[in-house]
Amino acid sequence: MNTRTIVLFMVDQLGAKWLETARSGVVDLPNFNALLAESTDFTNAFSTNPVCSPSRANIATGLSASGHGVPECGYDLDPDVPTFMQALQKSGWTTGGFGKLHFKTQIEQICPDYRPYGFDVVHNTEDTRAGEWLDWVQREHPENHEAAKSTVWMTMVPEMRAYGPEAVDLRAEILEAQRKYPESTQEAYELPFPAEVSQTAWITDRACEFLQTSEGNLFAQISYIQPHNPFAPPAEYVDRVDLTAIPSPLKAEWEQDRIPYYRQERYAQASYDTADWKRQRQLYFADIAHLDHELGRVREALKTSGRLDNTLFIFTSDHGELLHDHGLLGKWERHYDACIRVPLIISGPGLEAGAKDQLVEHSDIAATIYHWAGIPEPSLPCRRQGREETMPMLHGRSLLPLMEGKIPHDWRPELFIQSNNNHVEASPKCWARTIRTNRYRFTRHLSGGGEQLFDLVSDPHEQTNLAYKNEWQDVRAALLERLSELSATESYPNSPRQLFQIGAW
Repeated sequence: MNTRTIVLFMVDQLGAKWLETARSGVVDLPNFNALLAESTDFTNAFSTNPVCSPSRANIATGLSASGHGVPECGYDLDPDVPTFMQALQKSGWTTGGFGKLHFKTQIEQICPDYRPYGFDVVHNTEDTRAGEWLDWVQREHPENHEAAKSTVWMTMVPEMRAYGPEAVDLRAEILEAQRKYPESTQEAYELPFPAEVSQTAWITDRACEFLQTSEGNLFAQISYIQPHNPFAPPAEYVDRVDLTAIPSPLKAEWEQDRIPYYRQERYAQASYDTADWKRQRQLYFADIAHLDHELGRVREALKTSGRLDNTLFIFTSDHGELLHDHGLLGKWERHYDACIRVPLIISGPGLEAGAKDQLVEHSDIAATIYHWAGIPEPSLPCRRQGREETMPMLHGRSLLPLMEGKIPHDWRPELFIQSNNNHVEASPKCWARTIRTNRYRFTRHLSGGGEQLFDLVSDPHEQTNLAYKNEWQDVRAALLERLSELSATESYPNSPRQLFQIGAW
């Protein structure tokens, strides 16, 4: 078969650390292990805006937040901003999106139209859980419908009060279901229905059908909600986790010498002092085991359809999860390793297998896809000295040279990572700006929140903040200067939004 296939296999809230930990003996992951054996493993890959919508916009467009206009959750990605899916579609590829796409704010509507972003086929289900998956459960597995409704936690979507053609008060039905299944309102629980009824399996079913029945060049974005909290794996995967191998959380080092950011009331206690961290980690790792099973199904579908040997297969997560490391849960502006470093594993014909430690980021995925598919990258119209020209648009860089054993001499020495408003507070008090090099992580929390500086060579677990130690002031000053420049140049290359021509008047 001469046709080409690109699969973007995404999960939600999986830090690279936790995949590495799982593989170290916590739970058996045969399909991830098989994928790694034939892939380039980017061990220093980062989410440069570690929350769902911005990171996914980075991946789809190859742009920074200033370029695509999604600095935080709550913004819709403008479909007029070029995506690689649109470019593949225009070049004759058939494109499919399955699961959590999240280019639109998911509390805005339950079933958004994702076709304008470059998808021919869409089967969408997100954190809300209402919509196509829940309707399918009601139709095909009515005996599990009440239990499935109990797992819906984003009941704030206005559409739920008058859902579907019959204007059902779905929110009221969900609250009633949660009274029957109260465990579904917890931060961690076992799904009250079998794995084959889960969102995760539903996403895989539709993706595999697309891969096995479609013709020509194909792109499939297969994007799962798990292991996003609440941590809720199918019960049949829970006992696969070796409880004795689960590591204890890293110490909440900020409790001893709090910068102003960590003096907020919500940090009165470390999370592992108020929650059953081992149980939550057990269920998180069980979710990874379930995802491993789904990875195997997708790879088998590629094999049986004759596509596997000519497939660019990309596995990543949108951001990480602190999972009680440093006494914290979630992601956002706490830029510790478990939050910002993500798995990025890529296989394809002629590409090297093995680990690469260059600093890479989500925006590099789009550039890589353009390169591998042989499609020109989008550019910006520009006028210089009376001449009409073009200039590069993408913020990211193709990873193909690295995967072919060629390390460009000018590969980036650092990364810029940002966080803006979150669902706790909408002010610069929760904004953070970070520079990450191979050796250091330096973070400035805005509005007087203080700074963190960690030497990752001597202190890989980020336990000693050096930002206020006299002997480290030269390093701090150099990193702060670079951070200031990276913050200012984050908008370069220029944004394509509403652009007529750069340099025009």
